[in-house]
Amino acid sequence: MAHYAFLDSENIVTEVIVGKDEGVDGIDWEQYYGAFRGQICKRTSYNTYGGVHAYGGVPFRKNYAGIGFSYDSVRDAFIPPKPYESWLLDQLSCLWVPPIPMPAEGLWRWDEEQLQWVERVLVP
Repeated sequence: MAHYAFLDSENIVTEVIVGKDEGVDGIDWEQYYGAFRGQICKRTSYNTYGGVHAYGGVPFRKNYAGIGFSYDSVRDAFIPPKPYESWLLDQLSCLWVPPIPMPAEGLWRWDEEQLQWVERVLVP
């Protein structure tokens, strides 16, 4: 079972579907599904995140596509929406990273106005 992402004219993912595996029936399923829908269609790997395959396989297009992700044809990668204006794109993983690493201990949230991590306080 393979997954396929449909792209709009801005290369933004509008939908992800389950489809046939590549090579089944000798059909290029990206082309087939794309032509059927009248949209660009790209296969995506459910097991790929940050350029790493969860089970040691070959990573595919950096990240599993989700609605709102963009497809970068130069990198051949799916990139999630940018969570904050200050965050930067990691070129290897195609994931957004904060300008300051999150502290290892505790519960934290990013404060975009202060451009820093703020510790969350749990109220019993």
